[in-house]
Amino acid sequence: MIDRIAIRGVGKTFDDGRRPPKEVLRGVDFGVRPNEFVSIVGHSGAGKTTLLRVIAGLETPTEGSVEVDGKPISGPPREIALIFQDYGRSLYPWLTVNDNITLPLRSKHSAAATRAAEAKKALDAVGLPDCGHQYPWQLSGGMQQRVAIARALAYGPEALLMDEPFASVDAQTRSDLEDLVLDIRRQYEMTVLLVTHDIDESVYMADRILVLGGRPTGVADIIPVDLPPERDQLSTKSTPEFTALRAQVLKAVRSSKEMTEKSADNTPESVSVS
Repeated sequence: MIDRIAIRGVGKTFDDGRRPPKEVLRGVDFGVRPNEFVSIVGHSGAGKTTLLRVIAGLETPTEGSVEVDGKPISGPPREIALIFQDYGRSLYPWLTVNDNITLPLRSKHSAAATRAAEAKKALDAVGLPDCGHQYPWQLSGGMQQRVAIARALAYGPEALLMDEPFASVDAQTRSDLEDLVLDIRRQYEMTVLLVTHDIDESVYMADRILVLGGRPTGVADIIPVDLPPERDQLSTKSTPEFTALRAQVLKAVRSSKEMTEKSADNTPESVSVS
């Protein structure tokens, strides 16, 4: 089976010509299968967001390549949608919810009626069937993030990349959004990559967890999540298996941080890229 997303020996060095080059990623190599959910974790500054931007085609790797369905990408691929942490900036406040969702669909040159139908379907999927004529500023933070998810769904991607998408909402809303994304993943049979600092979240949502670490950043560990596919915030998180996985991931993140700090001791200038 061909990986939905394949990261092949990816390295990324930032060089603006004015300061010494900063090598952030080196030799990152892993694959994500169709309909797989992978969480990406690591200490602050480990390069998680940089890696996600490379996968999304927003940054060009200095070395290596990213493939989607076996084809190398050279820019943002149509098969991938990206959801950012700051939903307040990703939605246009002067457009209605419906207009925010249908805006990217115009690049497909579909009819207005088709775009409206896709927006309605997506809003139904995220539990906001009656919010299409409202504006983002009239909605709560959690509802705005649901709109951002609906916009991604309406575009019809094969893979969804999420960069700390629930970090700006309260704990209860975060739990609700986690379950929403898991439901959408099953309903749409979608591949998902999630960058998160929350260890519990990484275990609860994923099939595998990618731990980043070192300097430059590489793959420190890949941890399979052997939990039933149907998950519940209370029962799943209270199992001994969940507790053991949480401890394993936390240990791996701390070990990768120690490895990074040791590398920094031998480096003239420290580098911090999220």
